[in-house]
Amino acid sequence: MTATDADPRGAVRVWMLMALGLTAGSLLAWLQPPAVQAWLEWRPEHAWDQPWRAFTAAWVHWSPQHLVANLAGCAVVGLLGVTARLGRTETLAWLLAWPLTQLLLLSEPQLNRFGGLSGVLHAGVAVAAVSLLREPRIHGRVRAIGLLIALGLGAKIIGEQPLAEPPLRHWDGWNIAIAPLAHLTGALSGAVTALLCLILRDAKRDASTSSDSSSS
Repeated sequence: MTATDADPRGAVRVWMLMALGLTAGSLLAWLQPPAVQAWLEWRPEHAWDQPWRAFTAAWVHWSPQHLVANLAGCAVVGLLGVTARLGRTETLAWLLAWPLTQLLLLSEPQLNRFGGLSGVLHAGVAVAAVSLLREPRIHGRVRAIGLLIALGLGAKIIGEQPLAEPPLRHWDGWNIAIAPLAHLTGALSGAVTALLCLILRDAKRDASTSSDSSSS
């Protein structure tokens, strides 16, 4: 059984709608004046009194290169979801990981502002990997793909040294500072929310199957 066998129609579309929403929000935020963008970006001191920032920060980008790179990444993650046939459960996990990605940045007090889709995109990849890894044993090839995605994601994040100092890095080829910690918080958020959502989905499915069996 794949992720969308229970609902083959429209389930994958929900994942794509999430990807399109991230894209549209980023384009809309890009067109806003700096004063509005400052109201949208992540600021740890406003984590609780202005909670929308945990969502809107993903839409804020600091340069055209930053925007284009993340929009390309959004397209890739969207297509990954279509290929992996990720459905409503996985999309819910990705949605829950969206604000959690920014909230976990509170662990680094030196990171006093943040914007960009990269953390949420890493969350989406983690959701896809966990979903594929939880496929039944008969889908060994699917699980192998999930393992390769997870290993690749893990290797990328480890190579970025997200817990090292300083939290903002200037990498060759980039005209803005990068916060690799967001890639780690995104991947962790996606993995945890995916695991929880999939466990709950399977438990609900098993309970429904048991109920049907007992009634018959």
